[in-house]
Amino acid sequence: MAMKHLASDPRRRAASAREIAETYDIPLELMAKVLTRLVRSGLLVSHHGVRGGYELAQPPAATSVAAVLEAMEGPLTMTACTKGDDRCDQFSKCNVRDPLHRIRDRIAAILAECSISEMAADPGPSASPVTVMPSAMVRRTSVLSAASREP
Repeated sequence: MAMKHLASDPRRRAASAREIAETYDIPLELMAKVLTRLVRSGLLVSHHGVRGGYELAQPPAATSVAAVLEAMEGPLTMTACTKGDDRCDQFSKCNVRDPLHRIRDRIAAILAECSISEMAADPGPSASPVTVMPSAMVRRTSVLSAASREP
């Protein structure tokens, strides 16, 4: 969200952690940690002082979604065995490891082809509040809806 926020600003000005956090209703402490990680990975540059803040280290078209995800989460993996170790009891007999590796490689290629500028071009959803329902409430609502449809 922070990378898209910065890429979406046509003036390419620096934005503070507070500004980004407040825009998306994210706790400031969490946003600060995210921004710090992006700076350490070289995707953002931070400036201190009154007019300080964070800005993209390179043009949005030069930053892939894959680079951002890797900075935040580490290498893309689908299973523990993608690291090549044999901690899994089924490692020697596994018949899905290689297909999953190929799927992972295809996903990684798609993420590498998509740039932050492409994401910034998508306006996204309107800024309406989100209501989160506990899973128990969702099941109850589904059951009640199904019951009301029965003859």
